[in-house]
Amino acid sequence: MAVRALRGATTVGADTVEEVTAKVQVLIRTLMERNGLGHDDLISILFTSTEDLVSMFPAAAARAAGLGDVPLLCARELSVIGSTPHCVRLLLHVETDRPRAELHHVYLEGAKGLRDDLPE
Repeated sequence: MAVRALRGATTVGADTVEEVTAKVQVLIRTLMERNGLGHDDLISILFTSTEDLVSMFPAAAARAAGLGDVPLLCARELSVIGSTPHCVRLLLHVETDRPRAELHHVYLEGAKGLRDDLPE
């Protein structure tokens, strides 16, 4: 088994607990499904969010989805002119036998253009 990292991001339409929860949970579920990952494959998740998202911690959405036993950490995304607003990013660490080239990063909603150089 190798330790690998997967990237992902999404945007939310409104800074509400319900919206952030829904979008973060879809992002995590999509990453896991596209990469054939199970709960026990997860090592940790690092979340960042832009400064315009203050309603909740993205890690709280992950805990509500059943990932309370996975180490989770939140941080503030850099405030850069022209960056994508209302954006949650994550770095998901996993154990897998799959080569790096076979892993799929996931960018949803308004975050799709952040890494359009990556294959789906």
